[in-house]
Amino acid sequence: MKKAHIPQPQNVRKIQGSFAWIDHRLSRGGYLPIMTHEDLVLYLFLTLAADRNGVSFYRKEKICDTLSLDFQQFDVARDRLIDLNLIAYQAYSILSPNGYYQVLPIRTPAPNLSQKVMQKIADQ
Repeated sequence: MKKAHIPQPQNVRKIQGSFAWIDHRLSRGGYLPIMTHEDLVLYLFLTLAADRNGVSFYRKEKICDTLSLDFQQFDVARDRLIDLNLIAYQAYSILSPNGYYQVLPIRTPAPNLSQKVMQKIADQ
């Protein structure tokens, strides 16, 4: 196996304290081509905010302010990430726009969204 060249060996990053990680299957499993920019930025935020169980609980307003998303963009991105089985969401209460987010393990390959859409249409 060929050894990688490190352009700045004096600046190799090291894990210090807490850290977040993004599973390489997000790319290799076919998710990136079917994700929007809003999906990607929300997924990155939730991954960075998550604890060791993948759970975070930032307020919707705070996430939108941080990511420069309006509420509609946020809702669409959150729902798409749920449909892709990348995150789970549970509201604090039935009336609350806020709740718990959980980054889920990535399953490969990415789900066929067109098949899901057709199934939803058939179910109606």
